[in-house]
Amino acid sequence: MDTPDVAVVGTGPNGLAAAVTMARAGLRVALYEQAEDIGGGLRSSPLFDDAITHDICSAVHPLAAVSPFLRGFDLAARGVELLHAPAAYAHPLANGRAAVAYRDLVMTCAGLGRDGDRWRRLMQPLLDHSDAVVGMMLSAQRTPPRDVGAALLVLRQILVHGTTLTRHRFRTDAARALLTGVAAHAVGPLPSPASGAVALLLGHLAHGAGWPVPRGGSGRIADALADDVRAHGGTFHTGCRVNDLDELGPVRAVLLDVGAKEFVRIAGRRLPTGYARALTAFRYGPGAAKADFLVSEPIPWSNPEVGKAATVHLGGTQAHMWRVESRTARGLPCAEPFVLVVDPAVADPGRARPGLRPVWAYAHVPHGDPRDPVALVRSRIERFAPGFADTVVASRGISARDYERYNPNYVGGDIGAGAMTLRQSVLRPTPRLDPHTTPLSGVYLCSAATPPGPGVHGMSGLLAARSALRREFGMRSLPSLAPSGRQWRAFLRRKTD
Repeated sequence: MDTPDVAVVGTGPNGLAAAVTMARAGLRVALYEQAEDIGGGLRSSPLFDDAITHDICSAVHPLAAVSPFLRGFDLAARGVELLHAPAAYAHPLANGRAAVAYRDLVMTCAGLGRDGDRWRRLMQPLLDHSDAVVGMMLSAQRTPPRDVGAALLVLRQILVHGTTLTRHRFRTDAARALLTGVAAHAVGPLPSPASGAVALLLGHLAHGAGWPVPRGGSGRIADALADDVRAHGGTFHTGCRVNDLDELGPVRAVLLDVGAKEFVRIAGRRLPTGYARALTAFRYGPGAAKADFLVSEPIPWSNPEVGKAATVHLGGTQAHMWRVESRTARGLPCAEPFVLVVDPAVADPGRARPGLRPVWAYAHVPHGDPRDPVALVRSRIERFAPGFADTVVASRGISARDYERYNPNYVGGDIGAGAMTLRQSVLRPTPRLDPHTTPLSGVYLCSAATPPGPGVHGMSGLLAARSALRREFGMRSLPSLAPSGRQWRAFLRRKTD
């Protein structure tokens, strides 16, 4: 094979997005993945039964539905269907009570009683400016926002919902918990400006594009991206961990879907001392400990409305979540941590078989926590769904410490590739005018350690590719991402023959 023009290290959603963009620009692209299969955070696999697919990392994809990259890529036209449960997410509370976020904002507000109008006044303006809000938050965050009104709206609400002022905006435990459960996706101390931004972004999407799951599992997104890379001449090298940049050969551009710690390991002494010191000082957040269950029936939630949501937050009251998330961020284990549960078959019935269905869950735990989370997560689910333990056919756990062994980008189990502090939400991983460039000529970072940060959106890959195309190849415009053209049609014919 001819020497490639571009090497991409790592095949998570951002590495794949970068490869798609570079290959569609007419460049020869080679991808390197340490695991035996591609996908990074988009991997799916049968764990206990060949008929039941489990998502190994991410499972629910609100950002995939609105990401400028994935919208341009057009998942639906490539056979990837994003499915919705009757409710976007739910938050059970004590005594069988629950708060439920439906895609229908009016229905959600009706369920929140005297806080319904307050919820509407928070979410409706965000929905009215959703494209601008998403565009701003999923950008490189280095240029002034195009829609100043939307930026001021978000900033004003972050100053409330990213601080303790948020407790005064709602009167009921249900509304407070419903929003705080979304804020906890930031995986860090609560409240904080970063968690407030996450709550506004994901919270309003629940009533817009929704919180969908891909039919058949998250791996379908990775497969579609990989198919496009191959259709445009890209090649994959799996089971191949890169230990030194020299191993990539004389390529014109290198795009690294790796975190700050991995970049230091791969680049070694090539990095200027100050830059290497800054990468080493990059902070990591609390860990995620994963529990997978094979169960015999849907989760028996005390409140049946909870069962209408594929995504469920087990966090209790706002005060409890503030306390446990902040303690966890300080490295203190909690007996009742925040747990995120997904029952994908609620949205995608094809993921279940008679008497068997997958359940996916994360517990937020201290950085590097070595504990197997299965018993902890099972007990948290049991509290709000008595009898759940009796439905468990099989289970497995991955501790926060072992998550880093599975994927070196998840340092200490930090699946966000770096703590979501106010500073690190923008200046990831170091302060640079173009955050995807590095001091090394032709070497770019395209991972979640760069803006816009974690999530399945592919924007870090697209933005890094745009920078590399301009600087290394003199290309000022991005190629079309749409599934059309002679190469794509020829690939489809070969694939179906």
